[in-house]
Amino acid sequence: MGDFMEEYMLLGKIKSKKDFLYFMNLYINTMKNVSIKEYLESVSSWVEDMEGYYKNTNQEIPKNINWDFIATLFYVGSIYE
Repeated sequence: MGDFMEEYMLLGKIKSKKDFLYFMNLYINTMKNVSIKEYLESVSSWVEDMEGYYKNTNQEIPKNINWDFIATLFYVGSIYE
């Protein structure tokens, strides 16, 4: 993977669709040589351990996460043309 510092600095500041699309454009253009399977496995592993991430970074775990919306994003990414 490439240098994701600019994308990382945006996390916690994405408040609109426009912000999200800006983030995604940066992120897409930084990705290199990562298979979709490896990426999805990494996402799943992180979600399993996300409480540790928030604890280690002294952040509050987000409340009211819309897991169905997140699943929908991943699913439609595989079928949308």
